[in-house]
Amino acid sequence: QPHLVESGGGLVQPGESLRLSCAASGLTLNDYAIAWFRQAPGKEREGVSCVDKIGGTIDSVKGRFTISRDISKNTVYLEMNNLKPEDTAVYSCAASFIDCGAEPLYDHWGLGTQVVVSA
Repeated sequence: QPHLVESGGGLVQPGESLRLSCAASGLTLNDYAIAWFRQAPGKEREGVSCVDKIGGTIDSVKGRFTISRDISKNTVYLEMNNLKPEDTAVYSCAASFIDCGAEPLYDHWGLGTQVVVSA
C-alpha cells in the first residue's frame, strides 16, 4: 500500500530555486526514512539527501539543498536553492523501513519529477 508521489519539478534558470514535495501515503514518517535521489541522462543515480525516522538529516549538496519533513502532512520536501545546470535530472523520492543508506535499502519509490536548469 505505501505510495510516494513527487511534485514541484519544472524548468528554471540558473540561480533560481525550487521546492520539491514527496507526498507519502500508506506509511508513517516515524517508521520510514525518506530519501531524495536524482539521475541525469547518461549518469548513475545518486543520493541527494535523506531524513531518518527521528528527523535526522543527511545532505549531499550542503549549502544549496535542504531536506525537511512535515509529519502532519506526511510529506517530505527538498528545498533547492541557487540551482545550476548540473542539477538537471529526474528527482525521485524513496522510502526505507530500515534507515537512510544505499539504494538497496529502499522499499518504495515514486515515479520522479523532472528538473531542468537552463538559460
